[in-house]
Amino acid sequence: MAVPCAVPEDGTIAGWQRTGRGLRRDKLLYIDQKNMFSFLVSFVASALLTLLVIKDARLHGPALDANFHGVQKVHAHSVARIGGLPIFLAVALSACISIWRVPAMTSWMMSLLCCSIIAFTGGIIEDYTGRVSALRRLLLTMVAALLGYYLLDARIDRIDWVFSAWPLPYLWLTLPLTILAVAGIANAVNIIDGFNGLASVVTICMLLSLAYVALQVNDMFVLVAALMVAGATAGFLIWNYPVGLIFLGDGGAYFIGFMLGELTLLLVMRNPQVSTWYAALLLIYPAFETLFSAYRRMFIRGKSPTMPDGIHLHSLIFRRVVQWAVGRKDARALMRRNSLTSPYLWMFSLMAVIPATVFWRHSWVLMCFCFLFVTSYVWLYVRIVRFKAPRWMIRHKKHS
Repeated sequence: MAVPCAVPEDGTIAGWQRTGRGLRRDKLLYIDQKNMFSFLVSFVASALLTLLVIKDARLHGPALDANFHGVQKVHAHSVARIGGLPIFLAVALSACISIWRVPAMTSWMMSLLCCSIIAFTGGIIEDYTGRVSALRRLLLTMVAALLGYYLLDARIDRIDWVFSAWPLPYLWLTLPLTILAVAGIANAVNIIDGFNGLASVVTICMLLSLAYVALQVNDMFVLVAALMVAGATAGFLIWNYPVGLIFLGDGGAYFIGFMLGELTLLLVMRNPQVSTWYAALLLIYPAFETLFSAYRRMFIRGKSPTMPDGIHLHSLIFRRVVQWAVGRKDARALMRRNSLTSPYLWMFSLMAVIPATVFWRHSWVLMCFCFLFVTSYVWLYVRIVRFKAPRWMIRHKKHS
């Protein structure tokens, strides 16, 4: 498959190839006039569609989250949990407009949307019916990753090290590794979706990082796609944070997570100058949260790794840090605690996203930051579990 690189004048694949990789000024002009347009279309469409979903009870009637007593429930009123529907529709609309403006992207964009529909379907059906198990949603996402392997050639075919790279030429190795990686990231985004704005802002930052690095290597397809998903997520965010008028839901989490994993894989694997450790560091917060949670449930608590609990890092910050500053008495305090929890995790995730974006080609630096992030995560988790949260995290309650 030919990779669209720079700005064609005729909108054809041949035009992409003739233009070359060296036109910096034209590339920047293209970003201003074309790619930011994709972001804005997705943002406006998502914001309007999300408002429509909130206002029209016929759209979210059976998809209300009215369970206030679950181990991971931190809201006090019924909320529609199908935020993924307007996000998906906004991305699809923006993709169609991008295809109309740049026909060379047709096969790439349509293939990506076809794969993402599978991951999205399992989540949105769960949002409406509550009858799709976590295992089935994971399997559907794995099928989507399998389809992406063949339609988009999205595969893990190397692992970079400090002075060399390890090629992975065998199908029996690259295929399962690719499927597990993409499906794992989609599931990880669903796991961190615990508070208003948490998963949305974290994934927006990651998608913008992808767009920046794609710009550096002239990968215009990944750039456009990442900006579309980021714009749609931002349009949803204005209604989700801070008051939580609508939730992302499983459909939204699996869709955004799949797109994030697939675009990261495409960017890194077809641009050898981008280190594979860029992907590892960029996605390390949701990925390590998932791995650490599975380890904690299986080996420390002796339970199934799929059983939900209320002791994720974001849950601990909510209960043992923010609660001290706000209190726990009424619904208004609960909403305020919810909105104050997410910024802690936004800042924490930026510890990985920012260095990944700056050092995207330097494997040894990225490896060091991965080690630093994991160490910091475990240290912070242990401190909070032992009721010894660092002083800088504690906001003292204001007395009226």
